[in-house]
Amino acid sequence: MEGSEAIQENLRNIYGLEKGELAFDRICPILESFPAKEKEKREYFSEKDIVLITYGDSLQDSDTAPLDTLIGFACKKLKNIFSTIHILPFYPYSSDDGFSVIDFFAVNPELGTWDDIKKLGNHFDLMFDFVLNHISSKSEWFIQYLAGEKGFEDLAIEVNPSTDLSRVTRPRSLPLLTEYQKKSGESVWVWTTFSADQIDLNFKSIHVLEKMVKVLLHYVENGVRIIRMDAIAYLWKEAGTSCIHLKQAHEMVKLFRSIFNLLAPDVMNLTETNVPHDENIRYFGNGKDEAQMVYNFTLPPLLLYTFVKETTSILSRWAKSLVLESLDNTFFNFTASHDGIGVRPLEGILPAGEIDDLIDIVKKNGGQTSYKQNTDGSESPYELNITYVDAMWRNLGKTDEYHAKRFLASQSIMLSLPGVPAIYIHSLLGSRNWLAGVKQTRRARSINREKLNIQDVFKALEDNNSFRSQVFFPYMTLIAIRKDQPAFHPNASFEVLDIHEKVFALKRSAKEQTLISLTNVSGASQTITLMEKDTPEKRDLVSGRMIFTQEILLAPYQYLWIQV
Repeated sequence: MEGSEAIQENLRNIYGLEKGELAFDRICPILESFPAKEKEKREYFSEKDIVLITYGDSLQDSDTAPLDTLIGFACKKLKNIFSTIHILPFYPYSSDDGFSVIDFFAVNPELGTWDDIKKLGNHFDLMFDFVLNHISSKSEWFIQYLAGEKGFEDLAIEVNPSTDLSRVTRPRSLPLLTEYQKKSGESVWVWTTFSADQIDLNFKSIHVLEKMVKVLLHYVENGVRIIRMDAIAYLWKEAGTSCIHLKQAHEMVKLFRSIFNLLAPDVMNLTETNVPHDENIRYFGNGKDEAQMVYNFTLPPLLLYTFVKETTSILSRWAKSLVLESLDNTFFNFTASHDGIGVRPLEGILPAGEIDDLIDIVKKNGGQTSYKQNTDGSESPYELNITYVDAMWRNLGKTDEYHAKRFLASQSIMLSLPGVPAIYIHSLLGSRNWLAGVKQTRRARSINREKLNIQDVFKALEDNNSFRSQVFFPYMTLIAIRKDQPAFHPNASFEVLDIHEKVFALKRSAKEQTLISLTNVSGASQTITLMEKDTPEKRDLVSGRMIFTQEILLAPYQYLWIQV
């Protein structure tokens, strides 16, 4: 197949020479049958790229299917502001709010249809989850595996329960192996990294690889622009190792990148690896061969720490490290998602005692902490379960307006950093902790997964005094301003300015424009001095006001984007 040399090399690196050639022979017909997209790819990303993260049913209406409700809201409120919508797993599922997939090829009928997905794609770029590490125990694939049907015999990873797996990195405090009975009556123990219902797929099997390549290309055929590679770090298993970040996992990312380069060069890989920063950025590879984007997992907890402690010193030091060598790479910047605020990415950045302080704040603000099991049997904090809005609450007898201002200040920093911003729908709408949901599901992560009635949302947005309104409209204004600034292009240069301990300052520069972003992370007014003496007249893009002095007074939690 013309242009497939990189794919062949990837497969040899994963499976060895002989098995790699066999794997290529098996997937080649799949690739050849795919209707290749235009070879001329567009720019991967620009300052105009803003992603909304949402479940297909985060917004609900009694009269319409959830996806149709989402389309209506997005077209009415978000069009020409947001460029991309990430619909969290919209496939039939059995648990984990969509991440235990029953059928990779189908849309959950409770949400809508593929036609709805395509309709949304007529107005926005689309981002899908490629849940490639595991599949539901209720899936037809796993049922066929248990029945011993041809092509499914090696779907799961069977392990002798006496095998020493003590070195395996555990993201959860749940058993690593789960016992199932085959149709033949044989009992087997299979690898289940995340839960007993989520069966890890055996990528050592070429049958599995074939199936998942078909899934990937099915998503491309249905209009995906960004592929989120869920839990990719855990993909490859070898007893006696940590089973995280193994060479084959990286090679698998390279394989999918090579397939996109050949068949859909405008589609991007985004790796989801909630791990310490240095491990996370390795998924950029050499800058050209792995992911175009990685989640900036350190940002959410470190930003929270910055506002809790009212000091920018650690954030500023870390932000200076965000330099990337390749213009094909950037960070996927976010503060909230459907999951909690991961704390593992703070390892090596904050001492354990400081992380404990965050845990205390989250508890005071109505949240919880989830723990993972370590190789020595102990447990350590894994994520903080709270809406980011309520994580930014400060009980000083202040008003909702003050709370909204503090939250929006945190978002101004996220929006100014180099990368593509991604905003969770509950952050955009100013959602508070869904404590009733936690009680109802008995799952801590439900706290920021509330299903909202769209009519209630519209009503709240029409009320200028509502908290949702106080968050949504200033946030949308900020995003609208950002997307028109060349200096916020992901590849625009940046410089962290150490001008005040309580003010995060960032200089962004493109050929056409230079901006300085200033954010007061404290509850007190701060005075700073800008040394941009060559430009006596400066304009704050947020307020539209001119600034004629070098000395600037920032109110509590005020943020400015100054064009110089």
